[in-house]
Amino acid sequence: MGDTVFVLVLNAGSSSLKFNLFDMAKETSLAEGMAERIGLGEANLTSTIEGNKHRETLPLPTHKEALEAILEQLRATVLHETPIHAVGHRVVHGGPKYGDSVLVTDEVLQDIDHFAMYAPLHNPANALGIRTAMAAFPNVPHVAVFDTAFHHNIPDHARIYGIPYEISQKYGIRRYGFHGSSHSYVAARTAILLCRPLRALKIVTCHIGNGTSICAVHNGKSVDTSMGMTPLQGVIMGTRCGTIDPSVVEMLMEYEHLDYNGITDLLNKKSGLLGISGVSSDFREIERAAEQGNDRARLARDLLTYNVRQYIGAYATVLDGVDAITFTAGIGTHSTFVRAKVCSKLSFLGVKLDHEANEHGTGERIISTPDSRVTVTVVPTNEELMIARETVR
Repeated sequence: MGDTVFVLVLNAGSSSLKFNLFDMAKETSLAEGMAERIGLGEANLTSTIEGNKHRETLPLPTHKEALEAILEQLRATVLHETPIHAVGHRVVHGGPKYGDSVLVTDEVLQDIDHFAMYAPLHNPANALGIRTAMAAFPNVPHVAVFDTAFHHNIPDHARIYGIPYEISQKYGIRRYGFHGSSHSYVAARTAILLCRPLRALKIVTCHIGNGTSICAVHNGKSVDTSMGMTPLQGVIMGTRCGTIDPSVVEMLMEYEHLDYNGITDLLNKKSGLLGISGVSSDFREIERAAEQGNDRARLARDLLTYNVRQYIGAYATVLDGVDAITFTAGIGTHSTFVRAKVCSKLSFLGVKLDHEANEHGTGERIISTPDSRVTVTVVPTNEELMIARETVR
């Protein structure tokens, strides 16, 4: 490949295609962006290429046209005649089979399709993105990097559900966990911030964004995580309900006259912060509404921070102590309120927040006081770089 190794990272959604182009010789991002509203009439393509922002509206009937438009931009700017050496794909669910990233083969693609039984909103789009990219780049390696891989070896007692054992084994019903690339990345960066080896640390990583998951990391390995068989379980999220009594599902289907698609849509797309606040799934808008006296927005905000605290407390017992708590993702990185509110009830762990450090500063940093028994950090995640590294590996 020579000195320069270009890796294109793709993350395909049902009507979107995110991209990031890395020069892996320097581990730097040359271009990133997203095509949105694919197949919905006029689509949007936004990108930042070598610091220059671009935005255009154009018809993108399928992911094929979206990828072609992205490549046209890249070839006119950073790629020129230089080829892409490999393509890394984010895949949400690897099912019970995949505990590591893999080179994409026909069998792998069939498995990704099959594991849509666990992630019906994500895996079909991921598979479509891979097929589209493989048609555009037929002669380079394609790598599937699974969100679930980091959690693949959590202990049996942490991943099994209380249903008949034979049924759980028959259908692969278990806790899989998600945001694995993010939890792995921020745990490693936290160890660097603490100037201690990752293998000697007990860390609770809090990926708080439109999708939220909390992870207990012991010696660099995931030992428990809040999301379950699907990304619906755990903390309340932007539009997802989080953990609820399963009988609520049965009741809603009966009294609201909902079929499977109807209840799936309700719990995944109309619940969570959006459903409770009635304002938005965007936490920034909820914070503004709460500050203006909107009681439902306050309730949504308080439930999110309460849920995060619940999991931190639980994982303190799972880990038998905590060395560090790390906040990441959109809300975790940017909301000073959420970090302060979560940490305000963690004094039993010896957490002491440095309020000045929490309110100010950017990038990776420690926001606890020097005498805090648990170090609290903020680490912006970089899932795309982790996918690129996995692709090269």
